[in-house]
Amino acid sequence: MTNDIHQILTERGDRYGRFEDHAKISQGLKRYMHACLRFKKKELAHDQSEALEMIIHKIGRIINGDPDYSDSWRDIAGYATLVADRLDGVAK
Repeated sequence: MTNDIHQILTERGDRYGRFEDHAKISQGLKRYMHACLRFKKKELAHDQSEALEMIIHKIGRIINGDPDYSDSWRDIAGYATLVADRLDGVAK
């Protein structure tokens, strides 16, 4: 089991870069997003907030790791689509 985890972490590190670096990028972007929402006095629905945070997570991976990995880009589109579908009454 431990070897499996280390193998997965190595593969992810090769694809997305060092986790510590990714976390710094993602957390900085999330802090900025939340500060902007507070400044604008806006509240988001739970799915909107979660989708934006997941999109930021994916952006952090793209910035820190492999920008040519198409799955990261598709994930961003998927999270945005989930919110848009809910807003359009087509929740999944």
